[in-house]
Amino acid sequence: MVKSKNFSQQPNQKLSIEESPDPPFEETYKQLFDDIRIGKASKINYQNLFVVEECELPLIDLELLNGREYEREECNRKIAKASQEWGFFQVVNHGISHDILSKMRMEQIKLFKKPFNEKMNDKNLKFSVGSYRWGTPTATCLQQLSWSEAFHVPLTDITNSSDFSSLSSTMEQFATTLSELAHKLARILSEKMGYKSKYFRETCLPHTCYLRMNRYPACPISPEVFGLMPHTDSDFLTILHQDEIGGLQLVRDGKWISVKPNPEALIINIGDLFQAWSNGVYKSVEHRVVTNKAKERFSTAFFLCPSYDTEIRSCFEPSVYRRFTFKEFRQQVQEDVKKFGYKVGLPRFLVSSH
Repeated sequence: MVKSKNFSQQPNQKLSIEESPDPPFEETYKQLFDDIRIGKASKINYQNLFVVEECELPLIDLELLNGREYEREECNRKIAKASQEWGFFQVVNHGISHDILSKMRMEQIKLFKKPFNEKMNDKNLKFSVGSYRWGTPTATCLQQLSWSEAFHVPLTDITNSSDFSSLSSTMEQFATTLSELAHKLARILSEKMGYKSKYFRETCLPHTCYLRMNRYPACPISPEVFGLMPHTDSDFLTILHQDEIGGLQLVRDGKWISVKPNPEALIINIGDLFQAWSNGVYKSVEHRVVTNKAKERFSTAFFLCPSYDTEIRSCFEPSVYRRFTFKEFRQQVQEDVKKFGYKVGLPRFLVSSH
């Protein structure tokens, strides 16, 4: 596990706005906080964010995939079972070296520690416009605000970059190794459905996938806002490398549970597209990140996504979901977020609702 130093400023070390790495959450969303203070908006009961049960996700040793046939089959069975019952699991002996994970975390911390204005306007990064994001522009109440910042980077920004910086080369190493792991898991899950195909290799290409570096600054008003509001992932599957701080929570049997950080593991979760493709067999589960009053948290995620024109359809009939393209799905999500302040997701694509 890569330990990240806590760089959060102490009260007597307060930086000026020009120097601070933190986005101006309280200034930008002042109206939302004022509405709570003057009683215009109802205060949400957040106490249940921190009294949820802590659990360890199903743990799968991928070293078994190099073993005898019965060991490989047992490993594949565990991966499919966790994807059906939890929608989340963690893997060890995953083939991603400690050196790569450590370097990625160090580069990530270095990047996020730049002053906020520099991150907003840094031309040297050569990332696509809009890659750096923070807060929730569409938020109309505190419940919809995410107290976090991120670089959401298309892999093409990394692989086609002429920038040979330490950050760029480390991101490329990290993305390449996680991409291979994602494809390996997708192949196992599809074969467990009796579907041997190059579908994921042919549709989820380097230029369609994303790497997301997250930072959750220490939050003085925790627990009144989320680090990341409840959501499901709009992809096939996600691989997450998180630090030791914790804060990830997910829904299990209708209630929220807190995920205990594991220093050696990567976290895998099923996305909406895999749930639709598997006809609801594999579960895309709602999850969120809670804030921490004293410590910042870092994580990095790899998203296995298809091209926009890829048609998503269930691998067997009768289908629970109608056919749709990834572009159509993304557009519907964006429309719903703009209209309601949150994502509706797959329920929009149920056959019965069409």
